[in-house]
Amino acid sequence: MAASTPPAWTTGTVPNSFAALPAGALGTVGGQLMRLLNRAQQHEVARLLGPLPGVDVLEVGHGPGVLLGLLARTARHVTGVDPSQEMRRLAIRAHAGAIAAGRLDVRAGDAGATHLPDAAVDLVVAVNNVAIWPDLDAGVAELGRVLRPGGRLVLSWHGGERPARTARGLVLPEERLQRIDGALRARHPEVRRTLTRRCTVFEARCAP
Repeated sequence: MAASTPPAWTTGTVPNSFAALPAGALGTVGGQLMRLLNRAQQHEVARLLGPLPGVDVLEVGHGPGVLLGLLARTARHVTGVDPSQEMRRLAIRAHAGAIAAGRLDVRAGDAGATHLPDAAVDLVVAVNNVAIWPDLDAGVAELGRVLRPGGRLVLSWHGGERPARTARGLVLPEERLQRIDGALRARHPEVRRTLTRRCTVFEARCAP
């Protein structure tokens, strides 16, 4: 990864490019692994969100696009942003039909710069990337900016009741989880933490 890539707020070090910014042939392999290893977590988050009729959704850091496809089944419209050109390419290829139908849009962006207008969506979701954001507070502020009144911000990370074997080393300590909780509570009146089988999920709701 380029030396200019900022360090993650959780570690103070630059995350490895295989996870944070997959590119080229290795990026393709990384995307395939993400699709395989994270699929169960994506489905758990989709079930937690429930059906989304009439809802405009933003997914941040969509990777190869597993959750994008699940969201697009019921949402009114889904926008996906990812800083990796390779991940965008994989997601576009996987969901060409939804894109052609106008239900899905994939573009460059990240938690700190979504490039969406204010109050653009009803739901923002990010799975398995909050811990590698460079600035947690800036990310929470940006995602809150694009939410409409009463909208939901959902952040999920590896963990849950029974973390996947491949993800056990990625589970955040309680101190870091409390930091996420605090960043959300500083901007949103309602925050809750939920454990699924493999995910630790924070859900914040904007004021009406």
